[in-house]
Amino acid sequence: MARNDERLISGVALVTGAGGGLGRELARALSARGLRVAALGRDENALAQTADNEGRITPILADVSDFNSLRSAFTAADRLGPLTLLINNAATYPRRDILDESPESFMATVNTNLGGTLAASRLALDRMVETGFGRILNVATFADLHPLPASSAYSVSKGAARILTRALVADLADRFPDIVMSDWMPGMLATRMGIPDGLDPAQSAQWGVELALWHDRTLTGTTFEQAQEIPPPRGLKSRLKDRLWGRRVTPRRLD
Repeated sequence: MARNDERLISGVALVTGAGGGLGRELARALSARGLRVAALGRDENALAQTADNEGRITPILADVSDFNSLRSAFTAADRLGPLTLLINNAATYPRRDILDESPESFMATVNTNLGGTLAASRLALDRMVETGFGRILNVATFADLHPLPASSAYSVSKGAARILTRALVADLADRFPDIVMSDWMPGMLATRMGIPDGLDPAQSAQWGVELALWHDRTLTGTTFEQAQEIPPPRGLKSRLKDRLWGRRVTPRRLD
């Protein structure tokens, strides 16, 4: 199926964590493509800066770790039109050594990074399964594979969120093949959660939106890093067959 899918563009996109950084740029990039965008965040002033002059971006106050707040936000987004796209972007990165973490502080991070992704996905699915169509893109990271110091809560929760994507695929892909779900890793960005010399989030958002508006069943369960697909691991037998038959696995690109 084509990129810039008209069925997605004619609906409503919901972006969590849209009060700044990558989330703000994703909301703006979606708006520039003509979508109506529900921009969720916890800071009213920050969300006001995300809104565009054309009125296609609607700021909605919500804390993804508060499930009642999130339910109310989705209800507010329903007034904009049918939800066709969810980008789970909201995350927190407290940068605390494990000896400075309490069970409560650790789980507060989990409640945002994992719980918020689960709750938003579940609420989106309530709407998407009625039509059998939609797109869910989870902003992910490799932090679980090589955790940095002072990142235990972030690494664990973001790693679990990647498992959640695979679990959703296992439950739903066969029954609802036109609800396309995948992970996207934007890389190290020049944002509050990133690094000073990181990638411009506006550039990264262009890749994210290109992937989000690409509705293709074969994208379900895939992972993209920045602009390129990361092929799934292949066993020795598969690699030997590839070599024998002269096959090459060519990752797809967004640019």
